[in-house]
Amino acid sequence: MECIIRPDAQSAGNLVARIIAEDLRAKPDMVLGLATGRTMESLYQILVDMHKKEKLDFSLCRTFNLDEYVGLSASDTQSYRYYMNHHLFKRVNIDLRNTHLPDGMAADPDAESRRYDESIAAAGGIDLQLLGIGRTGHLGFNEPLSALKSRTRVKALSPITMAQNGPLFDDPKRMPHRAITMGIGTILEARRCILLATGEEKAAIIAKAIEGPITAMVSASALQWHPKCTVVVDEAAASKLTETDYYRWIFANEPEWKRFQ
Repeated sequence: MECIIRPDAQSAGNLVARIIAEDLRAKPDMVLGLATGRTMESLYQILVDMHKKEKLDFSLCRTFNLDEYVGLSASDTQSYRYYMNHHLFKRVNIDLRNTHLPDGMAADPDAESRRYDESIAAAGGIDLQLLGIGRTGHLGFNEPLSALKSRTRVKALSPITMAQNGPLFDDPKRMPHRAITMGIGTILEARRCILLATGEEKAAIIAKAIEGPITAMVSASALQWHPKCTVVVDEAAASKLTETDYYRWIFANEPEWKRFQ
């Protein structure tokens, strides 16, 4: 795992967008794992701007999102399908047939979960998985005590997640209590993982995920096992880390990062 600290949220998002763009240009038919949430909105805007101004081409790209709420249709304005269409898919030249999310309205969510894992495998696996982190330390909706070898499945949402995401709904009582989510094992199979976190409210959980023990109580800590994982944070989200001088040295001196400076 590498941790990269940028001065603010904008520069952190810019760096992640440039990494995604570089990989997409190198492999136009890449399989890209995507995430939702407020942190990702500005990142997707940067990618949309790169598409318009720099001709960043999504036409051959295939995508798989981390999760979807159980009980919400694709047309529901609170669904993650709607979110992705609104913030990215319908604003770039991606083929919507190549964009995949779990079906929140599936009659058999367990069967849908198995189908989703099989679809990722059939696509050749995920080349780059974009991740955020929830306040419980979850990746996707892998709440505390999620098995670190778990596959895509249905998860009950924690009270903390319900409190965090509920205000995003027009009526918080309409927020589902369950979601279909990629499992930690599924996520760790991606060839590269990038986690983006910004803001002081993420500082404590970022410190646990990066510098704490690997534990099912903080599912993001499993990324410490991944052979190619980069965590990009702003100064606020990095404020509770202990090895910040080392993380800054990596970005300033390692050849891999020189081209992004």
